Amino acid sequence: MNNRKKALVFGLVTVAIWSTVASAFKISLRHLDPLQLLLCACAASIVALTSVMAFQGTLGELRKMSRGAVARCGLLGALNPFLYYIILFKAYDLLPAQEAQPLNYTWAITLSLLAVPLLGQKMSLKDMAAILISYIGVIVISTHGEILALEFSNLTGVALALGSTIIWALYWIFNTKSKADPMAGLLLSFLFGFPLILATTLIFSELPPLKIGAILGATYVGFFEMGFTFALWLTAMKYAAMPDGGGTARVANLIFLSPFISLIFIHFIVGEDILPATITGLGFIIAGNALMQYKPKRDSRS
Repeated sequence: MNNRKKALVFGLVTVAIWSTVASAFKISLRHLDPLQLLLCACAASIVALTSVMAFQGTLGELRKMSRGAVARCGLLGALNPFLYYIILFKAYDLLPAQEAQPLNYTWAITLSLLAVPLLGQKMSLKDMAAILISYIGVIVISTHGEILALEFSNLTGVALALGSTIIWALYWIFNTKSKADPMAGLLLSFLFGFPLILATTLIFSELPPLKIGAILGATYVGFFEMGFTFALWLTAMKYAAMPDGGGTARVANLIFLSPFISLIFIHFIVGEDILPATITGLGFIIAGNALMQYKPKRDSRS
């Protein structure tokens, strides 16, 4: 199997797994509150990330990190997993999965917006059009298609879902300056974030019940939303970047499949009836994301 096919296989497997996590969130939240779910999922993700690095023989990367890099990971851990997943899980607790998942998918648009003041990037007319298209989709989903009435299904849930994209975008913007190994940096962020999550859970909730359904659901979220799939995606991008890999853009575009596949799982596993407004709004969001990433090819004669 050549590198192009390896990149495609790893990319498709990652997208397929990521497509299940919205359903896993909703099912897990039937047994746990958002803080309890995050506590268990974070513990599982630490196990997953440590296992992957041990298998790859890269645990030594942790010892190579400078104090500054370690401190940066500690600060990043306050954003992800701590703040990001608290906000995201609460949004899923308040909203149907078919609403929370597409709204969270606008993080790429939020990233582009925040890159203007924080990274000094300029915004073109194309970028502004992409943002407008995506947020039309947000309104369509949030109002169940009743755009003119502007009656949101759950305004708090919508605000939290959109707010989570700000935290996620900030995490990746600040992470761009990190020189640490990606897996090592992520593991350290989760190790630093875990005590914050534990303390918050003890103050505002309680330790999760030792029930099989709760533990299995949270473990699945930790393994496949936060842990193993990150390694799979990095592997896909590594193969794609090789000379015969086909390019990283080709693999990155596979992510556009995830929210649509996710709706299938949400319907058949969670039991939600998918509204036409959800599909329409998601179409707007994906179109906005695609337009944001689109770069016209230059004429080879110029």
